[in-house]
Amino acid sequence: QLQLVESGGGLVQSGGSLRLSCAASGGTFDYYAIAWFRQAPGKEREGVSCISSDAGGSAIYADSVKGRFTISRDDAKNTVYLQMNSLKPEDTAVYYCAASPHFGLGWGATWRYEHWGQGTQVTVSS
Repeated sequence: QLQLVESGGGLVQSGGSLRLSCAASGGTFDYYAIAWFRQAPGKEREGVSCISSDAGGSAIYADSVKGRFTISRDDAKNTVYLQMNSLKPEDTAVYYCAASPHFGLGWGATWRYEHWGQGTQVTVSS
């Protein structure tokens, strides 16, 4: 059973940066595409970015974070990262990583993901 643990969240001022980590254990990590989702209070969970399982590490981003966030993975460390730059108050949310055997069309649908982390809070002050 793959287990995912997020870390790296915190409080940052608008325009600042954070790097989130998603560490995996207990399963075949490099088999899975890994995505980052976020959920703000009163809002639905939304896809932020996803990286494929292949060596090329293809990435997809939500329009709201393109050019500001970068997803990457280090299969040797069983870890996926989300580098978040130029943070805005609207980026405030709990951020979750999730694992799916599928990548590409429909990546933002939560039902496609088999394993989830517990989340890490990101708060961006104005």
